[in-house]
Amino acid sequence: MDLQQIKFFLELSKELHFGNTSEKVFITQSALSRQIKALEEELGVTLFERTKRSVKLTAAGQFLRERWQRLVEDINSIHKQAQQIHEGTYGAISIGYPGSIVYGFLPELLIHIHQNIPHLKVELIEPTDITFEHLLLNYQMDLGFRREPGVNPTLRSTCLYSESFALIVPASHQLNQENFTSLAELKDEKFILSGLHHNTFYVQSLNAIFQEYQFSPNVYIESDFGATILSLVARGLGVSILPGSYAFSAQPGIRFIQLPQKASLYAIWRKDDNNPMLKNVMHLVHLVSEKFKLLEDQVVNNS
Repeated sequence: MDLQQIKFFLELSKELHFGNTSEKVFITQSALSRQIKALEEELGVTLFERTKRSVKLTAAGQFLRERWQRLVEDINSIHKQAQQIHEGTYGAISIGYPGSIVYGFLPELLIHIHQNIPHLKVELIEPTDITFEHLLLNYQMDLGFRREPGVNPTLRSTCLYSESFALIVPASHQLNQENFTSLAELKDEKFILSGLHHNTFYVQSLNAIFQEYQFSPNVYIESDFGATILSLVARGLGVSILPGSYAFSAQPGIRFIQLPQKASLYAIWRKDDNNPMLKNVMHLVHLVSEKFKLLEDQVVNNS
């Protein structure tokens, strides 16, 4: 007994006519009759009552029609899912991200995934910089976005786009984009920043900014979470420097002042990951990153 015989049986159980069924399944009537007879002999049951004028399902045939119809539908569904997995349009992906992209790049990417790969389940993880590569190397994450390229040689990374850092001050602060001249003007302000003692590329970028302006900030509060920093700045507890994409949050009570220094966003994944689903997602990643490159160019040209 094979799946094709079951499909012949199911078609005949609908038509109840050997001639019509043989035309639908593209075999001769005698060949169809042999297939049904072989199926009955293997099962040891009579599936159809045949007369010269009619074909009728037996009680055993009715039982098997109901069970086998569901079975064939399940098999077809499994085959379809297997094909979608092969094509990278079905499955799950785990994506790590920094807080700075949750207001712009990340939701735009998720919209593209929803529109183009609707059967893909997405798990979002917001790890610290320290655990990013660990999660990738231990197969707990499939794709990561962060502010530095991959270090481990088994990882692959690509720079998606660069954006300006921004000085973030309370809305009531005397500084704005028009009268701002130098970060040195804020050397006596209280800063809310990521811990400048961390050995990450992002923190190195922050330290380089302060070195360029030749002062060490008075770090009043340390936090690695941008949303927390924005909230504290809005309450007048200090000022901060973050990637400019936080401006997409449109949080009230704060002002963004564009700085000339840049922060880059990288995509990172395992070199040995040949899953077609990842390839499809990366195609969308590049589409979205091109949009944000254009947005950054517009910001620079208008400044």
